[in-house]
This record gives sequence, structure tokens and C-alpha cells, in this order.
Amino acid sequence: MTGRTVIRGGLVITASDEIHADVLIEDGRIAALAATGTPAAEAFTAERSIDATGKYVIPGGVDAHTHMELPFGGTFASDTFETGTRAAAWGGTTTIVDFAVQSVGHSLREGLDTWHAKAEGNCAIDYGFHMIVSDVNQETLKEMDLLVEEGVTSFKQFMAYPGVFYSDDGQILRAMQRSAENGGLIMMHAENGIAIDVLVEQALARGETDPRYHGEVRKALLEAEATHRAIKLAQVAGAPLYVVHVSAMEAVAELARARDEGLPVFGETCPQYLFLSTDNLAEPDFEGSKYVCSTPLRPKEHQAKLWQGLRTNDLQVVSTDHCPFCFVGQKELGRGDFSKIPNGLPGVENRMDLLHQAVVDRHISRRRWIEIACATPARMFGMYPKKGTITPGADADVVIYDPHAEQVVSAETHHMNVDYSAYEGKRLTGRVETVLSRGEPVITEREYTGHAGHGVYTPRSTCQYLN
Repeated sequence: MTGRTVIRGGLVITASDEIHADVLIEDGRIAALAATGTPAAEAFTAERSIDATGKYVIPGGVDAHTHMELPFGGTFASDTFETGTRAAAWGGTTTIVDFAVQSVGHSLREGLDTWHAKAEGNCAIDYGFHMIVSDVNQETLKEMDLLVEEGVTSFKQFMAYPGVFYSDDGQILRAMQRSAENGGLIMMHAENGIAIDVLVEQALARGETDPRYHGEVRKALLEAEATHRAIKLAQVAGAPLYVVHVSAMEAVAELARARDEGLPVFGETCPQYLFLSTDNLAEPDFEGSKYVCSTPLRPKEHQAKLWQGLRTNDLQVVSTDHCPFCFVGQKELGRGDFSKIPNGLPGVENRMDLLHQAVVDRHISRRRWIEIACATPARMFGMYPKKGTITPGADADVVIYDPHAEQVVSAETHHMNVDYSAYEGKRLTGRVETVLSRGEPVITEREYTGHAGHGVYTPRSTCQYLN
């Protein structure tokens, strides 16, 4: 649609500014901003007007870490690209970057084509892809160059999951050397998977089978060790590094030290590590399985260090690692053996609201909320200022956010295709009211007005924090 929309009277919040302004949208993009009540704003005319008085007008969230339809442990993540992107929109997220998977023995191209086929025509919001590299060889390394040229500019490797996604230090070094040349960014799952497997085997032999042991064997020290090793390998390769789902204070310390040395090292954490803990993993009657993810939830004292890392910019991004598995029939695969519980939590719908609650609770400022949830992920993965901000020329991915509305998080009312909520019963202040994706209303005053196929694939440039 080529129509014009004006959003009047809201407080526009970006990573850098807060201003009471009217926003003019034309042809799917931000056309102009003008201070509310000024002649320039009064001159805005449009077919559609949205009253945002008393509300925030914020950029749509950018969730740079999701796993729709991911095959894992003999099953699949329960959200499709259709259900997952619809739920994302309900939560104020207008762009996801998901992970295409290379299977061992297959090419990157095959994996990427498979994920394009899953997503195309099914998404309610825009999407991009990272590439999971499971099999580093000469052909793979050549393909990395081609993918960077066509807008898949980040590659994920795993120091965990031997026999599935695992790469050894030599494979990691080769991929890092290649990314140092082609401008790509290596994203690392930093846990010592070889050592963890020994601890898993020993725990099961002792009869320690409950979900809580998942957290006990995946030790914080083994996250810190792998984080340190990844940083040193990146340093040897002369490559940048992005460490995903940082959960342990010891790992934050490794990132902080590297950044203090001036290394191009970045870190992401997720809402589950900021709001949940090993107390959840220990819930009785196998309920703890709902909270099994890797890296695992940590004891509560780690939370303060993660919030501190977000305030000091030792951690730059909050993504969800959204990878939902139903309690019934999926999480239950691990009854009697925690190592068989599919790893992952639902969260794509909750991130923006949970982080607004962090503003209410004074962990972060309003602008930092937008920075870690919208602007920085867009810059980190080569989509700024098309995504992640409200400025003339940007895509009109805009959320009208009611900072005073109260809600109780529940599986009864969420839109993710999963039978439980990781935040069941949590009271939050703040709620998404209306969501525009490229100027089109996807959520209109708490009604879904979007459709599958509106969302388009978004090629990305390289990381915008590197020269």
C-alpha cells in the first residue's frame, strides 16, 4: 500500500533520543519527524492517523537469535516461521534473524536453501539468516565468501554438542581466519562440550537424572573457559567474535577483559538469564524441564552481573534464543534422563516487555532498552538504519507501546505455539498496543491484522561496529 500514516503525540524513543514528535510514514518508510504541536507537524497529512498520546513510539524490536522449526534431539522446535513471527509481532518485534543449519556432509548452500523454503511466504515480519557451520572444510570456507556477498554475513559455530554441531579448535580457527578476510562475523556457542559430556555421563551413572542436573553439569567455569578460548582463537585469527547467550558472570568477565584490551569482541545475553535461575530448573514433578536450555540457567547471583554488563556495555545485545519445545511430548522425552530433554525456551513474544520491566525496575534506561533490543542488534548484523531506529529513510517498523498497561504473562494468552510460558504468572508493566511493519499494521490496538507472507527476506551488510 502506498498510503501515508501519521503517528501523533507520542514520545519517540530511540537509542540516542527521546522527543515528543509526530511521525510521518510514506511508502513503507519513515518520511519525516516533527516536534508535536509545531507547524511542521501540523502540516503532516495522511489517510491514516494513529493517536499515540501518553504512549511511547519505538522502533520495532530486532531479535537476532531465533530458531524456528529447528531440528533438535529427534524433534523440532514447535514454532513455525508463521506462528513464531506472528508471536514476535505481538511482542513488538518486527525483525528476526534465524539460523539456517548446515548438516555434516552437506553444503552451506543446501542448508540455506532449506531454511529459505521454510520461511518464504510464511512470515508476518521481516527476517534474515545467520548460517550454522557444522562441517568446516575447503568447500565450506569458499562458500562462506559467497554467502557474505549475498547478505548472510554471520556464521555460528559450536564448542558444545559433540557429534551434532561441534567444531574443534582447528575448525574454529579456520573459519575465523576466513571471516577475518571476508568481513563475516563468527557467533560462538561457548561451552566446553567435550568436558560437559564427561560430566553428563558421570551424573547419569550416579542416578542424577532430574532436570536440575542439566544446570549442574554445564558448569559456569566451562562456559568461561570456552569463552576465553574463543577470544584467544579470534585474536590469533585477527577476527571479530560475537558470543551468544552469555549466562555466567565468569564469562562476562572474560568478555570485559577482552574488550578492555581493545579486541573486537561482543556479547549477547537473553531474558531467561536475566529473570530466571536454577531455582526454576529445580522445580518438582519434572516442571524444571521447561527451563532446560544451553547455556543453562544459573544461580540468581549471576543476574546482577549480567545487568551490570548491559549497563557498562560489556554485553551489547539481548536476544531470545527462542527455541520452543512443548512440555507434553517434547520436553518429556527427557523423563529419567535430563540429557534427552530438548534444549530451548520460548521467549520471542516476551523480550520487549521483559526489558521494559527492567526499565521500570531501574536496571536500565529507556534509551538503553531500545539500544540493546533494537539498534545494536541491527548494527551488529548489518541492518542499521533500515532497521532498529526511527529516522527518515528507515523502514517504518514502529511500535506504539503503552508504558502503563499491566499484564500477567501466561501460556493461556500468549501467541507462541507452545504449551507453557517460561514466565507464567509474572506481572509486567508495559504492553504493545499497535505494531507497524514497513508501514503496514500487523497488530492494531491488540488485534492481529497482519498476514503470512508480508514479511520479506532481508539481506544484511557486514557488522557495522567494525572498520
